[in-house]
Amino acid sequence: MSKVTYDGVSDTLSILFSKKQIAYAEDHGAVIVNFDEKGKPAEIEILNASKFMGDIFAAIVKAKTGETQLEITA
Repeated sequence: MSKVTYDGVSDTLSILFSKKQIAYAEDHGAVIVNFDEKGKPAEIEILNASKFMGDIFAAIVKAKTGETQLEITA
């Protein structure tokens, strides 16, 4: 089960992998990974999603045109 939602008010993109209760989270800047009690990722939240995803899409377009391989740091 996977579900993707976007909240335009908070500009947050959420990718839900499981409905299990979240036990803990790891913060990686604009990306938060929520884990269940067994340590498996249950959800990924991307903060400031419009900018983050825009940067990713721009990098994909540049790489696709053969310009270069790019890395996005959040």
